[in-house]
Amino acid sequence: MNIIEQKTFDQERALYGSKDLLVRDCAFDGPADGESALKECRNIQVENCFLNLRYPFWHNHGLTIRGSELTELCRAALWYSEDLHLENTKFHGIKALRECKQVRLDHCDIRSPEFGWSVSDIEMNDCDAVSEYFMLRCDHMRFRDVRMQGKYSFQYLQDAVFEHCTFDTKDAFWHANHVIVRDSVVKGEYLAWYSENVTFERCTIIGTQPLCYCKNLRLIDCKMIDTDLCFEKSQVQATITTPVQSIKNPLSGKIVVPAVGEIVRDDPESCGEIVVTGEETAAI
Repeated sequence: MNIIEQKTFDQERALYGSKDLLVRDCAFDGPADGESALKECRNIQVENCFLNLRYPFWHNHGLTIRGSELTELCRAALWYSEDLHLENTKFHGIKALRECKQVRLDHCDIRSPEFGWSVSDIEMNDCDAVSEYFMLRCDHMRFRDVRMQGKYSFQYLQDAVFEHCTFDTKDAFWHANHVIVRDSVVKGEYLAWYSENVTFERCTIIGTQPLCYCKNLRLIDCKMIDTDLCFEKSQVQATITTPVQSIKNPLSGKIVVPAVGEIVRDDPESCGEIVVTGEETAAI
């Protein structure tokens, strides 16, 4: 493997088409303001580098980035690439990851609006993210110990598992399909509307009007805090361990809850069973 160390590049396509290359302690920055520094490359390792220019890693195959910083000016950093390992790195430019496959992120700091669109086969471990429209239209996802803040996240997902995560978000998991969320905290308004085959296991769900218009929704031993008008028009099987403010017109299934402040039944098609275990009358 060829090694480039302690260099500064600012020209257009500075290392275009490189193969079997280790880039260490380098800066991609300068007055020439060149784009696409490492485009169309294969088997590239980037360590302890500073990237301040646009579109550096497009159409890469086999890319490792460690201990590096991609600034706000490093927009659209990784597109149309596959076999990526991203570790201990800051991704602070907009649209940092898109249309990629076989991606693993470990211990990364993400501050990137529209991060992760149309990504397939992605694993994320112990990362922090601030983003809007985070991970849109992705599939085959495995997230563990991820902390995310921002609106409109995880929409149109297919086949995803989230474990020990904390999400402070809004309109999350809309139209998601085949998703499991375990031992996590999900805070925000209008959670998982129009989703199918979504399961929450031992989760804490916080916020207004969650889980409406869902198909084959499951909650297993979940807490629900400050949740009102839950489950409207949803097909749901749920065991809830905390009182719920209000439940509205569940379409079908069964909801078991220790207490509920109000049950709204103003839709003749609402046939979902609500079992309130803290009251003498078991079923309402």
